[in-house]
Amino acid sequence: MKLDDIDRKILRLLQENGRMTNVELSRQVGISAPPCLRRVRALEENGYIEGYHAQLNAAELGFGLTVFAMVGLHSQAEADLKSFEDLVRGWPMVRECHMLNGEIDFMLKIVARDLNEFQTFLTSRLTPAPNVASVKTALTIRSAKSEPGVPFGLPEKRGG
Repeated sequence: MKLDDIDRKILRLLQENGRMTNVELSRQVGISAPPCLRRVRALEENGYIEGYHAQLNAAELGFGLTVFAMVGLHSQAEADLKSFEDLVRGWPMVRECHMLNGEIDFMLKIVARDLNEFQTFLTSRLTPAPNVASVKTALTIRSAKSEPGVPFGLPEKRGG
């Protein structure tokens, strides 16, 4: 599926407000509702839209601690990498997991209620996990920006 300007506008608008009705979306995009809905469904089916989520306030819900953990593994064989990723998927406190290039194998974003809850997770789950060689952590002081999605404001890359 090749994206045109209307598809990109649909994606930008839904990224800003995933609760927007199809009628409002079609009005802002400048097409009627039925073709707009067909485009949204095609964007979903082709994997451009992976889901719709509410952005929650972690602190208001009692999750006042965000920690980034840099994890080094003993083995970087593909089976061992996948095994670690599968393990991480089962840990609800880990909200993001990224495999990195360089000295660190994985960067985890961990959300906890408090330092005690995080320390328990660190010492009972993460550090003793199979194949984990090292864990370095950084506790956040504050967050100046947390914006999911992609930067639609950037100029498009042309040619190749």
